[in-house]
Amino acid sequence: MTAPEGRGIAETAFTGNTFRILHVSTGNVCRSPITERLNRHALTVRLGERLTGGLIVESAGTWGHEGAAMEANAEAVLADFGADASGFVGRELLDEHVIRADLVLTATRDHRAQVISMGHSAGLRTFTLKEFTRLVRAIDPATLPDPLDEGVVERARALVRAAAALRGWLLAPTAEADEVYDPYGAPITFFRSIGEEIHQALDPVVTALTGVPARPPLL
Repeated sequence: MTAPEGRGIAETAFTGNTFRILHVSTGNVCRSPITERLNRHALTVRLGERLTGGLIVESAGTWGHEGAAMEANAEAVLADFGADASGFVGRELLDEHVIRADLVLTATRDHRAQVISMGHSAGLRTFTLKEFTRLVRAIDPATLPDPLDEGVVERARALVRAAAALRGWLLAPTAEADEVYDPYGAPITFFRSIGEEIHQALDPVVTALTGVPARPPLL
């Protein structure tokens, strides 16, 4: 499976039937690359490469370092989880990225506000990562399309609609609860704590998207 230009999970036979997930942070060298590659890794582990062809996972930054490499500590975090950091190239967030995205997951509420301010009817499909996790946990998976019968793309679209409908009813306990803080310039220990935070937030999202729970760790 070859990701286009070091990004997305594969645009092969599913080109006309895809679901694009966009992860957004500030510089696109720490948080959003970690989230992009952890998400891609988890989807492939759950579904296998053959079944992830309709899902495209990418990232960008509101002040993105266009063409920049991922931070070395971010690469180390991905290696901890067995995720692939190769081929990553930083991007500045552009209108076209928001227009094409079916789901935008941001690191913070400020990022979410910036994406929504760009227009393109982004409000109903833009969430902070932790906000989306909280909403997804409240959705009965039995109400979503079966990924085997209707496909993972239809399931993903239904999941976003259901989460958007719940947004005003299921609020965060605190404003900080929806934030993933920036580890830029911090030691590897802080990067690893952020990586674990992102991993924990992604797990229920990937389960909801795929209908496949994470495998329990080997004892």
